[in-house]
Parts: sequence; structure tokens; C-alpha cells
Amino acid sequence: MILQLEQAKLSLGELCDGIKDLGDSIGFESLKTEVEELENKTAEAGFWDKPQESQVVLKQLKFKKGTLERYIALKRSFDDVETLIDIAIEEDDESIVDEVLADLEAVNKEYERQKIEILLSGEYDGSNAIVSIHPGAGGTEAQDWAQMLYRMYMHYAEKKGFKFKVLDYLDGDEAGIKSVSFLVEGINAYGYLKSESGVHRLVRVSPFDSSGRRHTSFASVEVLPEFNDEITIEINEADLKIDAHRASGAGGQHVNKTDSAIRITHIPTGIVVGCQTERSQVQNRETAMKMLKSKLLEIKEREHLERVEDITGTKMNIEWGSQIRSYVFMPYTLVKDNRTGCETGNIQAVMDGDLDEFINEYLKLNCNK
Repeated sequence: MILQLEQAKLSLGELCDGIKDLGDSIGFESLKTEVEELENKTAEAGFWDKPQESQVVLKQLKFKKGTLERYIALKRSFDDVETLIDIAIEEDDESIVDEVLADLEAVNKEYERQKIEILLSGEYDGSNAIVSIHPGAGGTEAQDWAQMLYRMYMHYAEKKGFKFKVLDYLDGDEAGIKSVSFLVEGINAYGYLKSESGVHRLVRVSPFDSSGRRHTSFASVEVLPEFNDEITIEINEADLKIDAHRASGAGGQHVNKTDSAIRITHIPTGIVVGCQTERSQVQNRETAMKMLKSKLLEIKEREHLERVEDITGTKMNIEWGSQIRSYVFMPYTLVKDNRTGCETGNIQAVMDGDLDEFINEYLKLNCNK
């Protein structure tokens, strides 16, 4: 048992160096100064007179203060474990070995999590995420797969402590969904979920096939940052086709069953967005317009275009050869990411929202490019 404590102390020494490097990476000392300056700014007279500017400051403060407080808590936990190990070794106390090892593992996990957060340095990584899922060809089978992915991301959001809000939901013909869009709210929600954009492939014995044959299904996942009101974008009203319709949702749990649902088509690009979960048609229209702006701005920046008007439309082939990740339920169980090579046989855990390993590997790979 004492040998375990000595090994834990060695591990702690390596971790100490890592935590110091982490502090340098986030600019710990300068970050403290920045947080103090932002807090002082919020206390200035007239701070609330300009709501738009004050919201920008508050958003910056929340992000920087959160990073600072998480790092301080990590250092404090490290110090506590170090003290506990020293006491246990000095007093030759084997009774707290299990507690020490559990605490050390917890500190290691938090250290690794904060290391990943440093990789989220993109301009929009700190934003909320708008996620849309569309089934590929294949009718009920593909629509059921789209719903399985929807459930997976809902559980992922819960595990991360993010808020989850359905924006648009269209039921499948017999089962599953024809399309769904939802908002994931939380610090770095887009930074984490951006790795999920692409085609997801499922291989399983279909529950909708009485012959028990194996089927391959595809669904596309699109992830966009939620752009806030700080960014302005001009959209010609003549380029929009706006339809009001009755909302659709499974058992009424997602949406309001009224004629307030809105679907907007951006004619030049063919982009279609919709919202049906707000209380009124006006609110649904505002949310749908925000979704459209996010989509247009994301395409504009990705394609390095000068103007939104230069976008001619995009198309993703939801089919074999274009998938980013495969989920195999039969004849064996395996989830494999084609971009990173990351894989696991625990497919049920993945479907229950355990996506951190895949997301972290993607972030590491793209950060090192």
C-alpha cells in the first residue's frame, strides 16, 4: 500500500509540471488582471446605459472568469492531494490509500479536461451551437437513425451540463424524424460539437425488416455557431420565401401545436431553416432568421467570400464514402471515427452520449496541423 502512495507521489510530480504549463498557456497572471479590469468596468457609472456593449463585456467576463476559477480550483485540488499523500506517507497510514488514489484520478481528469479547453481557441468556439440532423435516403430506416443521433446529442448535452432546446422537429413517416434542429447552449458548446459535422453511418440488423437483414443507413449532422447580435448581416427580403405552418412533434413534447411555426427558404442558396418551439409566430420568425444568418455567415467564412450574396449554395452527399464516423451494431459492435482512427467497442455508451474521446481526439488532431 505504501508503494502505491510512493507511485502516486511520483505521478503528482509529473502532474505538477503539467499544471504549471497549463497556467502559462492560459496566461494565468494576465488573466487575473483582465478579469479584475472587466469587473471594474461593470461597476462604472453608466455601464448599463448601452445594453449591447454591456452584454459584450459581461460575456467576456463570464468566459475569462470561468477559465480563471476552474484553474484555481484545479491548483487547490492538486495541493489537497499533495498534502494528503505527504501525511499518509509520513504517518504510514494505509487507510486513506483508496481516497488518495481516487482524488488523484479526479485531479488528473480535470487537468486533461482543461488541457482540451485550451484547444478551443477558434473565433466562435465559445459560442452556443445550432445542430441540424437530416436522414439520408432509405425512408424509415434512415429516419430512425437520425432520431438515434438526436437522442445521442441530447444525452451528450446533459452530461456536459449544457442547455438543450429544440428549434424545429419534423416527424418521420412511420418512425424516427425527417429533420430536427436544436440549440445547445453553454461555454464552448460549438467548440466541442463542431467535430460532429458530417455524415454518420449506421450498420445494423433493421428492426423494420421482417427478414432480419443487415442495413446500412446514413444521416448528416450540421453544426453551426449561434451568431449573436454583435454581428450584422444584410439579407434581402426579396430573397426569402416565408411559410407559416402547423407545428409537428413527437407527442407534442417538443413544440407548440399551433399555426405559429415558421419555415424560411433562402432562394439564392436553397437553404431552408425553421422554428416551431417559440410562443408566437413573430418569435419563431426571429429565431429562424438567426439560424439562417448563422448558416450564411458560416458558409461565407468557410468559402472565404467577400459578401453573403456570393454564396451559391452548398450540398452534402449523405451517402457511402462521405461519412466521418461509422457505428456498427452487427456483426460486431464498433464505433470508429474515420478522421482520427479513434474507436471503441462500447457502442451503447456512445449512443448514450459518451462522445468526449472522439471529440478530444479530433481537437488534438486539428490543433497539431
